[in-house]
Amino acid sequence: MTLDGRTAVVTGGGRGIGRSIATALAARGAAVAVWDLNAAGAEETIAAIHEAGGKAVAIVGDAADATAVAESAARTRAELGPVTILVNNAGTTKYVPFTEMTEELWDRMIHINLKGPFLVSRAIIPDMLDAGWGRIINISSSSAQSGAPSLTHYAASKGGVIGFTKALAIEYAASGITVNNVPPGFIDTPLTRESIDPDVVAASMPMKRAGQPQDIAHAVAYLASEEAGYVTGQTLSVNGGRYLV
Repeated sequence: MTLDGRTAVVTGGGRGIGRSIATALAARGAAVAVWDLNAAGAEETIAAIHEAGGKAVAIVGDAADATAVAESAARTRAELGPVTILVNNAGTTKYVPFTEMTEELWDRMIHINLKGPFLVSRAIIPDMLDAGWGRIINISSSSAQSGAPSLTHYAASKGGVIGFTKALAIEYAASGITVNNVPPGFIDTPLTRESIDPDVVAASMPMKRAGQPQDIAHAVAYLASEEAGYVTGQTLSVNGGRYLV
């Protein structure tokens, strides 16, 4: 599944799942723009890509801010060329009981997790239309499929990502652009460890273990490939059996 000659953007590529996705795409030949608010994390990701012989640039900016997105897209084109692979991975989560949830917390979650993919996709799709080829992969969540306590705002935002994926897929199906989403189950990352004990959660999973970031990266790499050219509007669940469709 070679991606030679392709340019990819991975938002939130500075750590965890995003870093694994960025390195997986680079390993398959794509030039990768790692977008992240964390400059140090983005630089660490591209350093790993460079060490492995790949091509990548780090771009610092807020993927949920229209001005920053436009600037990041322009810089990516200037340094790597037009973008034909987009992975909307940047996001946030926070456990909050529903009766304690403020309007500000709700709005922030929707702003980052749902408005962000909208803004970035809108900025990048013109490149794909010009090329007559494109791959958009949105990272959603199994919490949007099954529900989760104290995560109503998060599940709602990621459920929106799934709906966004389906609608965008239909709109661009005849244009050579595919749009799919990957909802991770419990993945052992620094972000998840900030909120929950991975060993406790893993014990409740059918496979009795947590997933790893590379599990998501492999699924994304497939959806970004030529081999997935007839796959669009789909939800490719990578969750160790947590939720069965």
